[in-house]
Amino acid sequence: MNNENQKQMCNFLLDNGIENLIGVPDSTLKHFIAEGLKLKKNIIATREEEAIGIGTGMTLSNSPTIIYMQNAGFANSISTITSLVKLYKIPLLFIIGWRGYLKNDAPEHELVGKIQPKLLKLINLESRVVTDTNWRNNSIWALKKIKQQTPCALIVRRMNVE
Repeated sequence: MNNENQKQMCNFLLDNGIENLIGVPDSTLKHFIAEGLKLKKNIIATREEEAIGIGTGMTLSNSPTIIYMQNAGFANSISTITSLVKLYKIPLLFIIGWRGYLKNDAPEHELVGKIQPKLLKLINLESRVVTDTNWRNNSIWALKKIKQQTPCALIVRRMNVE
């Protein structure tokens, strides 16, 4: 997604019920994260599991929360997602940066990038890939899911390697 659309998606989600953004920074999501920081809605975590724990507490206290992370961090946090978020139906919205989507990405991202769609299906975490043209409709879909007490994910592809 381009810079402006990441910012617009952040503002749209915050304008439509999301109160907090918590996560581990990811360069794929840098403009989304920067917008949250500018609006003082962002908490930076040191690990994805920490972000999920804080976000779960905020969500259970009626403060809807987004958890953002890189897909490698998503892979690291599968146990927390399955044993907490999915088991207890915590309505978190995950924003996951998809490294390894491009063939010329850094080699450490290739395997997780390749298997990410399978991991999401395997743990039954409903997801949609957001683009510059569908981010608004997919954001509306995600907001409906969390209102139905269903965790879900929006995936942002890494479109270039810097």
